Amino acid sequence: MASFIAAATSYAHRGVPMLPFFTFSSMFGFQRVGDLIWSAADSRVRGFLLGATAGRTTLEGEGLQHQDGHSLVLATSVPVCEAYDPAFAYEVGTIVEHGLQRMYGAEPEDIFYYLTLYNENHSQPPRPDGSEQGIVDGLYKWAEGPAVSGPKVAILFSGSANLAARHAAADLAEHYQVSAELWSATSYKRLREEALSVTRWNLLHPTEQPRIPMVTRLLSDVGGPIIAVTDYMRLVPDQVSRWVPGPLTTLGTDGFGRSDARKALRRFFEVDAGHIVAATLSTLAAQGRVSETVVRDAFDRYEIDPEAPDPAISR
Repeated sequence: MASFIAAATSYAHRGVPMLPFFTFSSMFGFQRVGDLIWSAADSRVRGFLLGATAGRTTLEGEGLQHQDGHSLVLATSVPVCEAYDPAFAYEVGTIVEHGLQRMYGAEPEDIFYYLTLYNENHSQPPRPDGSEQGIVDGLYKWAEGPAVSGPKVAILFSGSANLAARHAAADLAEHYQVSAELWSATSYKRLREEALSVTRWNLLHPTEQPRIPMVTRLLSDVGGPIIAVTDYMRLVPDQVSRWVPGPLTTLGTDGFGRSDARKALRRFFEVDAGHIVAATLSTLAAQGRVSETVVRDAFDRYEIDPEAPDPAISR
């Protein structure tokens, strides 16, 4: 971390711009070098911190000490840290390219970036046309919902949670005629900061037409419940809950980690595809848009026990 600070501040001291990429284990990163990260911010550093083995369920076979579900919460406390939780390789590339322009472009800013990097191999889709701005802003629609006869919902995913979200969207359409849009939430921190800025402006300009936070605008046409799933604590997507139009249900990995395979960990933390489907249908049932019989069918289909211990408080 000291070398990151030295490289990141070299321009101010020597007139030679350097671009440090410092990769650490995400669990041992923000948590163990938090003071140094704050010192780096105080030193006006620029560069990229890469939190490898990110998330609480992707590093299979490891115990509590390696499973990170909170670095993105800690990153939120650093004002000049641009924290992102990308799901795809093209998102990483887009964010890095944008970061280079912000830190070393025509009007350089004293900021640095934190990007999560997961430990799971999966096929990488191409970048959707016109998604670049949404990627750096923190949220964009990744896929339209299937053309089915039932109600509409939106599923927001980040990082490796894209796999379960995509599986859940397919199952909702096939088995329950529910159309789920898929949205990639690359940065809840950026969404929160933009919404706070808009809220402040509205408070200071009470006689003018109120501005609308970006997350509110983007999700205003969903027409149904919004489900957010993350491999981090639910507090990460909950950062924007007050500005989300309509009910928001968050699924995350609150609680201690376990040493097991990915499938078992995601089952334990209730962030697998079955739990996303069940949460979506349960939310729809609370609105009277599907019957309780449908929810019970999902519990049976995915073998979900409603009386299972709460993973957030399990010991």
